[in-house]
Amino acid sequence: MRDRPSPNHDERPADEPVDILVLHYTGMQSGAAAIERLCDPASRVSSHYVVEEDGTVWRLVAEERRAWHAGISFWRGHHGLNGRSVGVEIVNPGHEWGYRPFPSVQMAAVRDLCAGILARHPIPARNVVAHSDIAPDRKQDPGELFDWPGLAAGGIGLWPDFPSPARDAGVDHGTLWADLAAIGYPLPTEPEAGEAFATVLRAFQRRWRPQAVTGLADAETALRASVLASTVRGMA
Repeated sequence: MRDRPSPNHDERPADEPVDILVLHYTGMQSGAAAIERLCDPASRVSSHYVVEEDGTVWRLVAEERRAWHAGISFWRGHHGLNGRSVGVEIVNPGHEWGYRPFPSVQMAAVRDLCAGILARHPIPARNVVAHSDIAPDRKQDPGELFDWPGLAAGGIGLWPDFPSPARDAGVDHGTLWADLAAIGYPLPTEPEAGEAFATVLRAFQRRWRPQAVTGLADAETALRASVLASTVRGMA
C-alpha cells in the first residue's frame, strides 16, 4: 500500500452508511496518467484506491472521507452514491485506449484490497458493483473482461450458478424488468422503453453475461436476471 493523497474529497453525510463498493477501470493510457488526474484539483474526480497492473495499490483518499468517483449514479433506491460508497479504480486503458484482460497479479491485489474494505464496512455482496451497473447510460467499466466470478470465489460479491435456459424458453419483458429492478439497476418507467431499456440490459450483460453484450432481451439474459434476482431477494 502506497499513499498519494488526493485533494479531491469532502465529508461523508452523517446519516448514510458506507454500504456500497464500486469497482472502476481507469480508462486512460497509463496508470500514472490516471493517478495524476485523480489527484488534480482541477479534475474534481478521485477514488479511494488505485490498483496498478503489477498489483501495486495506491491510497488516494481515506475511507472515512467521500471520494468523487461515482458521479450521477443509482443503486437499489439510492441516488448520488459517492456518500455511501468506497471507490476502487483498476488500471486498464479501457474501451477507448485498447481494452485488455486484467492480469492475475492485479486481480489478486483487487481481491485482497476488497476483502479489507468489506471487513471494515457493512457492505453486502449484492452491493459490490461495477461503475456500469450504477451508471449504465454513461459507463462501461470495468467491463466484460473483468473477472467477477473469480472475485466471487474469493468472497467478494456475487456469482450464482447460472443454468442454461430451456431450448424453447421465451422472455416476459415485464418479469425481466422486475428482476432487474430487484437486483438494483436504474430503469426507465416502463418495461418496453426501447433504447433506454436496452442500455440497462447491456450493463447487466457486461457484468453477468459478458459473452453477449447485445442489449437484447434473450432467454439466457432473462434466466440469469431471474436467478440473480432470486438470490438478492433471499438476502433481503
